[in-house]
Amino acid sequence: MGKDIKNYAGAIMALVGAVLMILATFVPAMADLCDQNWYTAGSLLLIIGGIIAHVVINKFFSEESKLETNE
Repeated sequence: MGKDIKNYAGAIMALVGAVLMILATFVPAMADLCDQNWYTAGSLLLIIGGIIAHVVINKFFSEESKLETNE
């Protein structure tokens, strides 16, 4: 991994999507958002997109992966 924040961008996206789903489920003021398809689908897409982005960034674009392939 490393110290560069862009290596963690996908993981942060996935965590934000998960927190949004959890908040809509357990916070009474946000309970109406659970019934909104756009909110649920958006959170799910954020989670899936974050996981894919995390894998792609760390596999192809991180400096550590470039150093490993050159050695």
